[in-house]
Amino acid sequence: MKTKVAELQETEILKDCIIDSIQDKKGENIVSLDLRKINDAVTQYFIICDASTNVQVKAIADHVFQNVKDKTGQRPWHKEGFENLEWVLLDYVDVVVHVFRTSTREFYELEELWDDAEKEEFK
Repeated sequence: MKTKVAELQETEILKDCIIDSIQDKKGENIVSLDLRKINDAVTQYFIICDASTNVQVKAIADHVFQNVKDKTGQRPWHKEGFENLEWVLLDYVDVVVHVFRTSTREFYELEELWDDAEKEEFK
């Protein structure tokens, strides 16, 4: 059985691997939302990014999936959005990844829905 500290470390490693994977494929406007202090939050972190084309959305999502699997052995519990590539979601339970087309991200304003979360931006 894992200790609480080990679980926290595993989540941080996963989060960092996801962010690195997005950066590898030139994802734009990368943001981490820390939801741990929000009551009834569905996960610990949202990682959000966008890309200007469907091809790039797919490349980012595919790379996150493969890189996380290779480096941590984890696979998403759920994934969706690969059909239309406007908003791809990879749910790793403690970390949920959202890869948007830029216009779709602007439309849904996901960060605004969770604006009470601690936000960290990445280049």
